Amino acid sequence: MYVIAGATGNTGSVVAKTLLAKGQSVRAIGRNADHLKALASRGAEPFVCDLTDQDALTKAFTGARAVYAMIPPAVTSEHYRAHQDQTTDSIAGAIEKAGVKHAVCLSSFGADKPDRTGPVAGLQYFEERLNKIPSLNALYLRAGYFMENTLAQIGIIKQMDVAAGPLRADLKLPMIATRDIGAAAAEDLLKLDFHGHKTRELLGQRDLTMMEAAAMIGDQIAKPDLQYVQAPNDQIRAAMIGMGMSANFVDLILEMAGALNSGHMRAVEPRGPRNTTPTSYETFVKDEFVPRYYGKSAAA
Repeated sequence: MYVIAGATGNTGSVVAKTLLAKGQSVRAIGRNADHLKALASRGAEPFVCDLTDQDALTKAFTGARAVYAMIPPAVTSEHYRAHQDQTTDSIAGAIEKAGVKHAVCLSSFGADKPDRTGPVAGLQYFEERLNKIPSLNALYLRAGYFMENTLAQIGIIKQMDVAAGPLRADLKLPMIATRDIGAAAAEDLLKLDFHGHKTRELLGQRDLTMMEAAAMIGDQIAKPDLQYVQAPNDQIRAAMIGMGMSANFVDLILEMAGALNSGHMRAVEPRGPRNTTPTSYETFVKDEFVPRYYGKSAAA
């Protein structure tokens, strides 16, 4: 039995579907029973609970061959880091009580730094807390910058006819599709060939700048001259709060952007076959960005 936290999310759903397709038993954890129905129809055992509920989570983890663990973002929380740490402590306590021996955990590049990385500092604590469980074999997938983050550009492009954000236009980023993170996690769960506490960066198909990403978007939405501009933090902050995010979360995102811009937060592994993933940004734009831009649902 594999137990998947965040099973209806971008990465967890791919992990669960991949394992089910391989004939494995899967217990899928989610907060909403309706959202778990699609996985249940594929043969998963649905388990409804909040990841901060350690007692429920202990029951969910009991009997697991391995666990996929992650901290879902709580973008409306005014105490984002505290919520992260609460979730971490709950997951760690449940792993200990249930006697879980293997876990593949979603982390981020930059989690090697203890501070000044915004929400990624919470993932550094996540890794450190699980490292204190001597009986646990844990693999931390330190993923690059999610391609899905650029979906926020849809509204900006429609309103301003330009892409904009807090990152430097010329900053090279390891951009990765969350589908590739899920596929890598499923692969590692099936192999279980890691021992102790290990890290594996996932750096996407290649490094790209936001200017290059904007040009690729423009090519596919009939805006061949689309540009990207680095906007002032106060403008970004107001826009993100206007989208419903908490001021606390937005401040952490801007701190992370600053860490990326300065090079404080960066990949530490040389790029190679083990940390390079297949989905190109051009493919992501075609499959995910363009349908949403034109008001259609992306393919499931």
